[in-house]
Amino acid sequence: MEKTVKADPQEPAPQNTGQKAEPEGPSAGKKRRGYVFRFFRIALILGIVLWVTAFLILFLDVHSFMAATSVCLLYTIVMGLAFFNSRAIFRKEMTGYTKEFHSLENLLLREHSMPYAILDEDGHILWMNTSFQEAIHRDHGYERPVSWVIPVLTRDVFPGDEKQVKVPVELAGNSYIAWMRRVSADYLTGSSQLFGESVSGHVIVLNLVDNTAARLAIQEVDDQSLAIGLFYIDNYDEVIDTVEEVRKVLLIALIDRQVNQYISAIDGICSKIEKDKYLVVLRKKSLSGLKEDHFEILEEVKKVNVGNEMAVTLSMGFGVDGLTYAQNYEFARNAVDLALGRGGDQAVVKSPENVVYYGGKSRQIEKNTRVKARVKAQALKEIILARDVVFIMGHKMGDPDSFGAAVGIYRIARTLEKKAHIIIGERTVSIIQILGLFEDNPEYDKDFIITSAQAMEMVTDNACVVVVDVNTPARTECPELLTNCKSIVVLDHHRAGKDVIEGATLSYVEPYASSACEMVAEIVQYTDDNIRLRAEEADAMYGGIVVDTDSFVNKAGVRTFEAAAFLRRSGADVVRVRKLFREEAVEYKARADAVSQAEIYRKSFAISTCSGEGLRSPTVVGAQAANQLLNIDGIKASFVMTKHNGKIFISARSIDEVNVQVLMEHLGGGGHINMAGSQMDDATEEQAIEAVKKVIDQMIEEGEIEE
Repeated sequence: MEKTVKADPQEPAPQNTGQKAEPEGPSAGKKRRGYVFRFFRIALILGIVLWVTAFLILFLDVHSFMAATSVCLLYTIVMGLAFFNSRAIFRKEMTGYTKEFHSLENLLLREHSMPYAILDEDGHILWMNTSFQEAIHRDHGYERPVSWVIPVLTRDVFPGDEKQVKVPVELAGNSYIAWMRRVSADYLTGSSQLFGESVSGHVIVLNLVDNTAARLAIQEVDDQSLAIGLFYIDNYDEVIDTVEEVRKVLLIALIDRQVNQYISAIDGICSKIEKDKYLVVLRKKSLSGLKEDHFEILEEVKKVNVGNEMAVTLSMGFGVDGLTYAQNYEFARNAVDLALGRGGDQAVVKSPENVVYYGGKSRQIEKNTRVKARVKAQALKEIILARDVVFIMGHKMGDPDSFGAAVGIYRIARTLEKKAHIIIGERTVSIIQILGLFEDNPEYDKDFIITSAQAMEMVTDNACVVVVDVNTPARTECPELLTNCKSIVVLDHHRAGKDVIEGATLSYVEPYASSACEMVAEIVQYTDDNIRLRAEEADAMYGGIVVDTDSFVNKAGVRTFEAAAFLRRSGADVVRVRKLFREEAVEYKARADAVSQAEIYRKSFAISTCSGEGLRSPTVVGAQAANQLLNIDGIKASFVMTKHNGKIFISARSIDEVNVQVLMEHLGGGGHINMAGSQMDDATEEQAIEAVKKVIDQMIEEGEIEE
C-alpha cells in the first residue's frame, strides 16, 4: 500500500471525486436567492436614483415634486410586483435545471468507463457505477463491505482526513490501482438519487484505475532481464579417475553435450570456462521454467555413464534481479559457493532478497585427497601467528563435537605461543563430564574457558575468533564477537544455509566430514610438526567423533577412521571415552519410551515424542531416540519431538534415502543430509508433529521424496 498526500499528476480528474456538486450543498437555497437579487439589482439601483431625483426636485418646485413622486411610486409598485412574480418562476426554472443537471451528472458517473464507488466509513458500498459493478461482478443493489469482494480494501487502509491513498488491487486477473479519498458527506446532500437515503459525516470515494497493461509491460521487461549461472562438476577428478584412458574424452564430451543441450533448449548461452566449470547466460523467464522443473539436469547428468564407477553430479548457482550484470555474476558466484558448501548436487538461486535451494538429494562424496586440509591448515597458522589472542567458540548449547574441535584449535594456538580462550555459555549435560578433564587441571590456565561477557571485555583490535561446528552467526556462543574481531575463521561440517558468517578471513566448510573434530584432527597434523595433543585433548576430540557418528555408524568415511587413528596415537583411550558418555537409567528409559510409542507415518517415516521430565539433557536423548528408530526395517527417516525450556526441539535422522536437512529447512532448521533438526516456539508437540507431516506430504507431492 502506498499513501500519498499530494495529488499525483496522473490521478483521476477531480470531477469524479464527488466534490464538484457544490450547488447541492446546505447553502444552495441562499445561493439561488442571491442569483434572483442580482438579476434585479439594476432595477433597484434605478429606482433609488429616481427617488433621490424626486427629492431634489422638491427644492425647486412642489408641483413638479408631486409628479415625480407619482412616477417613482408607479415604478416601485410595478418592479416590486415583477420581482415577486418572477422570483417564483425563476426558482422553479432553477430547480428544474438543477434536477436536470444532477440527472446528467448521475448518468455520466454511472456510465463512466472508470470504475467508481462511494463507501461509508465502515467500508460498505453506498453506490457504484456500471463499470465498478462489472469489475467486481456484483449487481447495483450490492451493499456489502467492499472487503468482501476486494480483500485488501479493509478499514486499515482507508484514508484519514483529506489524504489520498493508493492501493494495488487484483481483480479477476486484472490489475488496478485503487484511489481513495475521504470527503465530507455535505457535498452529497441533495443527491438522494445516488443512495436513496441521506448521508452524514464522511464517505470514502473510491475509483479503480486499470493498471493491467502497465503491469504486463513491466512483467515482460522483468522476464527479459538477464540472469547469470555458474555450473560446477562436483566430482570431476574422482569420476575421471574411475574411467579408462580412452573413454575419458568421451565422458567429458557427453557431459558437455548434456549441459549445452539443456541451456540451448531454453534459448540460453553456455560457455565452458574451465575443465569442470560452465558460465551460463539466460533470461529470467527461462530461469523460472528451470525452477518449475526442479532443474532436471541434476538428475539427467547422473545418467551419463561410459564405464565410470560413480555418477557425475553438478552444483549450480544463479544470480538474478541484481542492479547490474556484474552484481548478478557476484550473486551467481555466492550461490554456487553455497551449493558446494552444502555438499553439491543442487542448484541455488540468489537474489537481493532471497536464497532458494533445489535438489541436494545425493550424499556428499568424500574427498580422498588431503590437499585442501593442508592448505587450510597453513592459512590458519598464518592467521594465528599474526594475532595477539585467539577466541574459540562453537554453537550455543555446546556438544562434545564443538567442544572437542575447540580444544584442538586451542592446542594449535598454544603451540604457536598465542594466548587462547574457549567461550562456553551454558554448560550442557553432554559436555559436563568432558569439562571435568580440564577443570582444576594445573596444565591449563584459569581463563582457559571464559563466558561471552568476559570475551567482550578481553577482545582487542588484534584478536582472532575461530568458529567451530557452526556457520550461522545467530547460533554461535557470542554473535557480538564476530563484529568486534577483524579476523574470523570458520571450520564446520554442516551444510551452509541462508544465513552464513560473512567476511570470514578463512572459511573451511566440508559437509562430507563426519564431524568438526575430524576436520580439526587433520588440521592439527598439517599446522606444525611440533604440535602434540595431550591425552585429555585427544579424548575430547575422539569423543566428538564418536558422538557425531553414533559410534562410527553414521557418516564414517575413510578419513574419519584415519582421524580416529591419529587421536588414538595421541593418547585417546576408548574405554575412558566410553565411560564419559554413560547415561543415567532415567535417560535410558525415556529413550526406550520414545522408541516404543513411535508412529509409522506413510509406512516409511517414524515420528515420536520424548518426555523431557527429569532428564538432564532432553534434546540429546531425543536425538538418540531418533537414531535408534532408524533400526526399524523400512524406515527412511525418523523424527522425535522433545519439549525443553518452552520450545519444541525436532531431531531428524535418515540413512540415505531422504534428505532431512531440506525437510528441516522448511521448518526453519537445517543440518546434514541425514542428520538435521529444528526448533519451534509457542507450539505443542502435536502441532510440531502435524507440521512435520505436512512438510513430508508436500515434498512427496513435489517429487522431492519418493514413496
